[in-house]
Amino acid sequence: MAKTTKTGYDAADITVLEGLDAVRKRPGMYIGSTDGRGLAHCLWELLDNAVDEAMAGYAKNVEAIIHPDGSFEVKDDGRGIPVDTEKKSKLTGVELVMTKLHAGGKFGGSSYKTSGGLHGVGASVVNALSARMDVEVDRDGKIHLINFKRGIAGTFDGESPDAAFAKKSGLRLGGKAPKGKTGTRVRFWPDRQIFTADAHIDIELLHDRARQTAFLVSGLNLIVTDLRNGKESVSYKFQGGIAEFVEHLASDDPVTRVIRFEGIGKFNETVPVIDDKGQMSPKEIEREMHVDVALRWGVGYDSEVKSFVNVVSTPKGGTHLQGFERSLVKTINDQLKAQKIVKPTEDSVTKDDIMEGLTAVVSVKVPEPQFEGQTKEILGTPAATRLVANVVSKHLSDWLAEPPRGAKNEVKFALEKIANAARARIAARTHRDIQRKKTAVESSALPAKLVDCRSRDISRNELFIVEGESALGTAKLARDSEFQALLPIRGKILNVQKASFADMLKNAECASIIQVIGGGSAREFDLESVRYGKIIIMTDADVDGAHIRSLLLTLFHRYLNPLLEDGRIYAAMPPLHRLEVVGTKDVHYTYSDAQMHQMMQSITKSGKRIKEPIQRYKGLGEMDAVQLRDTTMSVGSRSLRRVSVQDVKRDADVFELLMGSDVAPRKDFIISAASSLDRSKIDV
Repeated sequence: MAKTTKTGYDAADITVLEGLDAVRKRPGMYIGSTDGRGLAHCLWELLDNAVDEAMAGYAKNVEAIIHPDGSFEVKDDGRGIPVDTEKKSKLTGVELVMTKLHAGGKFGGSSYKTSGGLHGVGASVVNALSARMDVEVDRDGKIHLINFKRGIAGTFDGESPDAAFAKKSGLRLGGKAPKGKTGTRVRFWPDRQIFTADAHIDIELLHDRARQTAFLVSGLNLIVTDLRNGKESVSYKFQGGIAEFVEHLASDDPVTRVIRFEGIGKFNETVPVIDDKGQMSPKEIEREMHVDVALRWGVGYDSEVKSFVNVVSTPKGGTHLQGFERSLVKTINDQLKAQKIVKPTEDSVTKDDIMEGLTAVVSVKVPEPQFEGQTKEILGTPAATRLVANVVSKHLSDWLAEPPRGAKNEVKFALEKIANAARARIAARTHRDIQRKKTAVESSALPAKLVDCRSRDISRNELFIVEGESALGTAKLARDSEFQALLPIRGKILNVQKASFADMLKNAECASIIQVIGGGSAREFDLESVRYGKIIIMTDADVDGAHIRSLLLTLFHRYLNPLLEDGRIYAAMPPLHRLEVVGTKDVHYTYSDAQMHQMMQSITKSGKRIKEPIQRYKGLGEMDAVQLRDTTMSVGSRSLRRVSVQDVKRDADVFELLMGSDVAPRKDFIISAASSLDRSKIDV
């Protein structure tokens, strides 16, 4: 009789994850991901805790250290984590906050008025995801020590995470602390059972975070130390607060000076409170929110708006940013009409009009803010919208209506710039509507040189942008005409980083690419209208091909950026060599000289010979259709490189450095990198 498998579902099938096991089982719930972003979030959790001590007025120095062995450390000279024993758990304060979820000093409000780490899971989550964590606390004239392995307290017989470990609860004494010295040092080794093998923290990202935090906490000395190549230490300390931060962020010439205003608002909030009997009951308490805003308009067209809650960045905004934007639109519209810069019959300006050239920082401080998720990217406190809007409306209206001495012309220029942006937008919309009607009457034919596919399944369809007419002929025979389309381009297209938008549209190659892709360009780009799920750049595997690929990526970055953000841009990887084994039908393709030599050695060792001469492809046109299909175009056998966007601002800086009009920085970059150049890769 065949053995039956269990198909029922009862209580025995339910697994309960206790304590930190839940963190290790589902790390993404707590840190977002297990790649470099999640690893950075672990460091931010510890850094936020140290900065909270500075915000509370107890710490003046915070240091983040990257060690050569892959570990990270955060030090502060605050009060030090409590080392006495908590009555209910019988654990010391250090062990409690490091091993228990939702344990911390930021719930009751007596230790911290405002804080960035407020869920009580930050340090314990980092501990759970660490192969080893060492904590040292200077307090009461003593150095208190404790070690953890994947969230379990104990001792290591050595300095590495792989050293022998014995479970043991409680603190150990490590000697006497200097008189009057207090503080906390936390060092952790990421657990490679959890994090991906290539997960690392970008040192530039750490510097950006430290600089940003130092701007937000005036007077704090925040140090970043990298011990991997000697000792490189950079200190960040600013007294100007967010006004100085706005000056740092702004990249264009100013239209107005930095406008800064602060305000305090109060609101009532119902929160659950544990009474003396251990019962949870709702209680209405009065909260106080401090609002700090700095902004300025510049001559450019790009905007940069950053928002923060208790020094923690909220890159996806939230209720405080909503309040800022709503009040900004209403206030500007009121002032444009009051100062008669726009006529009563003209349309109101929109947020996009106001944002042109605007650099702003919106910072709020509030006890126990409501974040959407542990990663704290979105503020959810409802009252923040009203309170921020009130502060912005009152102070910005006063500044625009009665500007300080010497700022009257600044106000006039800023309001006129916004009004002109609205007029340009309306004019462009009118022109576009006319053009659409004209196109509908005339013809909507795509460029004649496009070799389109038959399928209408956008998610499956692929557009190959092919270098040269010669490669096009072979690609026509190699493609799958059902879902693969071809668009040939002639040589090197216009460098759009140096050219104007109008010049770009006049360029035949750029115009063809935009027309074929079908989503429009620049601000009017519509991702839903794009005709292909993948856009693949297929150029020769030489220096000219790399240059053409760079020019195309510049076009995509500057005017079709949502394609990059959505992961639709790819680069084909054609081979460099074809190795044919004598006496057999075996053929091997290699993609670099090193790979070719390795393959030759492998074939020779097996007692076989390679047909001479070895074929080296100088371009796509040298392949026949079968070779091109098998190596570069066939879904089952090809390799593609997806071009992704990691950091929008840094990517923009790189494109400006390499492709922009300013020659001097590019020259310095080339000279500084000349020593690392592989001369064998230069076509001579």
